[in-house]
Amino acid sequence: MENKIIPYGRQNITEDDINVVVETLKSDYLTQGPKIAEFEENFAEYVGSNYAVAVANGTAALHLCAMAMDVNPGDKVITTPITFAASANCVRYCGGEVVFGDINPTTYLLDIDSVRKLLENAPKGTYKGIIPVDFAGRAVNLEAFKQLADEYDLWIIEDACHAPGGYFKDTKGDLQLCGNGNFAELAIFSFHPVKHIAAGEGGMITTNDEKLYKKLLHLRTHGIVKNDDLYSNTIEFAGGEEQYPGWYMEMQTLGYNYRITDFQAALGNSQLQRADEGVKRRREIARNYEKVFQDKLYIKGQSGLVEGHSYHLYIIEVEDRLGLYNFLRTNNIFAQIHYIPCHLMPYYRILGWKEGDRPDSENYYKRCISLPMYPTLTDDDQQQVINCINQFYNG
Repeated sequence: MENKIIPYGRQNITEDDINVVVETLKSDYLTQGPKIAEFEENFAEYVGSNYAVAVANGTAALHLCAMAMDVNPGDKVITTPITFAASANCVRYCGGEVVFGDINPTTYLLDIDSVRKLLENAPKGTYKGIIPVDFAGRAVNLEAFKQLADEYDLWIIEDACHAPGGYFKDTKGDLQLCGNGNFAELAIFSFHPVKHIAAGEGGMITTNDEKLYKKLLHLRTHGIVKNDDLYSNTIEFAGGEEQYPGWYMEMQTLGYNYRITDFQAALGNSQLQRADEGVKRRREIARNYEKVFQDKLYIKGQSGLVEGHSYHLYIIEVEDRLGLYNFLRTNNIFAQIHYIPCHLMPYYRILGWKEGDRPDSENYYKRCISLPMYPTLTDDDQQQVINCINQFYNG
């Protein structure tokens, strides 16, 4: 009998999720309605930020953040090579220059020493900001990055797409949730189906800065404002007499249609109610992997058990990665590779990046493989994954 298909990640849609979406589809609003504000309020409360802005997807969130931080042509921004391309591309959308640091080979996160070296080796003012990524669900120590950023007058955009529910402990021992806005000006999340909270697509930006929050609201909707106190044109021009007429609005800056729909927000809000339960199960799965693989000679590195890790991915590093990848697929286990180093994508090679520029990232890519990790992964399914890996390396 053929083994069931086990993907590396998948969504979990419940009857409650379906019911709230159907209810929204039957309501008066499919977009720009009350479900969006409800989702934003609940998400801000979940991560501990003052404000949240729901958008079309994580890439849109990154683009809006780069715009909000005034990335302009020629501005240099530092990020990690081991991330989805959007973390870097958002800088390019604004005409800025991406400078890749290297990763810490143990944590797989942007290495702060690598960033410090870039800053020290350039005149002050060369760089404008840093985009650290909570890769795989492991929280970047943003307190340390904030200290470095302040020294060089830089801003921080936290890419927390992998890490809702993740956290690190600061120097006082306090838990700092990913996206809480205490150390980064802005943070972004994704609601792609394989993420912790699935809304089909969708993204969220969180911040504690009211000015940035209001700026994001305008940029999300074509740069349009609908507020009498903010209008530039006169009442007479607008067609009113003593006040602006009800139809009037102004496009005051160049924005985008990066809105999320109400039924996506309803689904995201429903999923949010189970977010802590999902993270708990992900950590149980990680505990099982770590226990099994900790003494295996064929394991050259792994995500391991890390406090605060929210485990979007569980990664192992192995020799003969291609052989293992293909063997797992023949057994209907669809592991994945995260990620091809961004600086070696053909687009960034054209801009001058080459092999050998970021050795720790490149060495990681040669051996990494992401194992199945999602809350509905059963113990039996996980054991099937483990058995296949052991079989491949032990014959």
